[in-house]
This record gives sequence, structure tokens and C-alpha cells, in this order.
Amino acid sequence: MKVLIINGPNLNLLGTREPEIYGIVSMEAYLKNLKSEFQTHELKYYQSNIEGELINRLQEDDFDAVVINPGAFTHYSYAIADCLKNIRKPKIEVHISNIYKREEFRQKSVTAACTDAVLSGFGMDGYRLALLSLK
Repeated sequence: MKVLIINGPNLNLLGTREPEIYGIVSMEAYLKNLKSEFQTHELKYYQSNIEGELINRLQEDDFDAVVINPGAFTHYSYAIADCLKNIRKPKIEVHISNIYKREEFRQKSVTAACTDAVLSGFGMDGYRLALLSLK
């Protein structure tokens, strides 16, 4: 199974960005562990701080499932939500922190309704749990 893991804005800073919220492990280091654990999957990773680039990547349609952490776009990107609506493959939204324990504006996801499931508050392990659900 080809799985696209896609991260939105500021998630390129994982490992150094607000470690009390997002932890101290970089996405690159975590991805190594995921690839080791899920050897039967082909994991592709993409991150961008630019909304249109995320949409363009999703529209490439070279995957069997997508695990997406839209970052701040979660809360207001109807463009990403519309893109996700058109993907007829398994889609799981992941949030490292529990968005429902954060600022009020972070507690609403406009993209969640366009995915099959949402994992929030499991730290980096949310990506792993998403992949487990795709087996």
C-alpha cells in the first residue's frame, strides 16, 4: 500500500517547535521509525507551508491512502477540505496535540468532515496509529 503522509505549515519545525506541545523528535527521525515498522507499506512524505502546494501534491493521486496533518490550515482551509472531498481513498487526519484542549480557534477543523477518521492528542504516535488502521 502506498501511503502519502502530508504535513502542513510549520510542521517542518517538528523537534524544535514548541517542544512542550509537539515533542523533541523531528519528522525525519520519526519517519525512519515508521518506515522500519511498516515495511509492507510504501510511505511517501511531503510537507509544505504553502496551501496550494499541499493541494497540488494531493491531486497527484499516486497513493492508495493519505494521512494528513494540515497544521493551521485545519481551521480555515476550505480549499484543502474541497480537495480532500474529491479523494476517494482512505483519508485520516492527524493532530499531534489535542486540538480540543488548545485555543478556541484550534478546536474547529474544517477538514475533518472530509476525512474518514481523526486522531488528535496522541503525539507523534498519531501517525503510527493512522497507519495501523490502514492495515
